[in-house]
Amino acid sequence: MTKSQSTPTRRGLLLGAAATGAAAAAVATLPGVQREEQPQAELKPPPERGGGYQLTEHVKQYYKTTLI
Repeated sequence: MTKSQSTPTRRGLLLGAAATGAAAAAVATLPGVQREEQPQAELKPPPERGGGYQLTEHVKQYYKTTLI
């Protein structure tokens, strides 16, 4: 390598990490930026006699992937 080409150093790595952390902290504390609230899924009441297995679309899709 020539002197015009610089190699990455630990100092450069640490400065980059510090800059990234500072940028993340600044973004997290920006005023006026509000996150959209995700709608909470309504939970069904637990069954009275135990159990709790429910055949949902997700479970049906899983069963389809296990067929040979």
